Amino acid sequence: MNRRGFLFAPLLARAAKRNPNILLRSSWQSVNIGDIGHTPGALSLIEKYLPEAQVTLWPGELGHGARELLTRGYPKLKIVEGKLDAQGKPVEAELAKVWEQTDLYLSGSGSGFPASQQAVAFLKATGKPVGVFGVSNDPISGLGPGNDPEGGTLKSLRERALQLPATHLKDDLRYVIDRARFFFCRDTITRDYLKAQKVKTPVLEFGPDAQLGMHLRDAERGLAWLKANGLEPQKFIAVIPRLRYTPYYLIRKVARVPADDVRDAINGRTVEGDHAKLREMMIAYVRQTGQRVMVCAEMTYQVELGKRVLVDPLPEDVRKNVVWRDTYWLPDEAASIYARAQAVVSAECHSPLIALRAGTPTFYVRQPTDTCKGQMYRDIGADDWFFEVDETSGSELWQRLEGIVRKPAAARAKVQSIMRGVEARQKRMVDAIRAAV
Repeated sequence: MNRRGFLFAPLLARAAKRNPNILLRSSWQSVNIGDIGHTPGALSLIEKYLPEAQVTLWPGELGHGARELLTRGYPKLKIVEGKLDAQGKPVEAELAKVWEQTDLYLSGSGSGFPASQQAVAFLKATGKPVGVFGVSNDPISGLGPGNDPEGGTLKSLRERALQLPATHLKDDLRYVIDRARFFFCRDTITRDYLKAQKVKTPVLEFGPDAQLGMHLRDAERGLAWLKANGLEPQKFIAVIPRLRYTPYYLIRKVARVPADDVRDAINGRTVEGDHAKLREMMIAYVRQTGQRVMVCAEMTYQVELGKRVLVDPLPEDVRKNVVWRDTYWLPDEAASIYARAQAVVSAECHSPLIALRAGTPTFYVRQPTDTCKGQMYRDIGADDWFFEVDETSGSELWQRLEGIVRKPAAARAKVQSIMRGVEARQKRMVDAIRAAV
């Protein structure tokens, strides 16, 4: 090689890597706007901080308009679908080709490292980098050997997780986490549990749920719905219900299994107590302010649930000021409406994240079965707006909400402060992608 060629070789090498190919494994399901929102959140962050990257999405499921949301919001996005055979190799030729071309397998946000077996298969088949983008791994909550179906407070979950033996982590998870270029945990309980398990990934840090990166809005649809239902900006709150366990057998119309008896029993004895607290707050809000309440859903089953447990039991003078959204929606419309709410109060985990990204004060009223992911609210500095449902009351929720009503500018300034910290973390997460590719 002559001197000129020698000097230009590094530049050519860098130019060749200017457009890294990223395979994003995400979109776990579409019956939850949080699971839908994980994907546009990750895409928006990559687009913002690593715009030269070419992203291909390998989705789990894209129903309920999720596919159209993504293709409309990200025209350059490629989508590849397919399954793996018994040997962990792609069945479809198109997926196999993407595996060959990709520079990084990026596993998106979710509970329990979703599709971890696919990450293991990719790593073993290609030897290429794998990274993980804001997941939770709760070793205590849930059904199954060694788990507690009642869950617990975040304090309890952290204490119990750190008491587990250092060999507790499942072998397949340890295999991929040890070899991951980075592993961002969306809560510090997961991070500290994995540290205690002595995993070997070089980057094991807190990195918020990718939902917090989603910038998409459907203002046209959202404003039309608000107008049709007589809701004025900054003169209503949105409230979202939740059962302690999601009744997936009803959603997916599949046969019940014995574990569903346990879940249904827990739901049956807690549904009234949990939502009575939200109703008490709603009653105080309507009577004290004269303003309105919107009851809406994060998951498909919560459309009916909201009417049954939040709207129908209300006193008549309050109920006439409550608007029940009787349809499911997408996160871009939710974001547009939440941006115009005075506050969002949710027993679900992701609607508050949508609200924060939209600039709106929000409460997360956490149920003990909802895993350790709720710790992220404390990790990002939203402690004052986080509540353990078994340790709070309707009057306490109203007292805290009243502070937002009285000082809305201060509450929105707090949201901005929270999001500045979140954005610094998000940049760090994408910087890890850049380093890996």
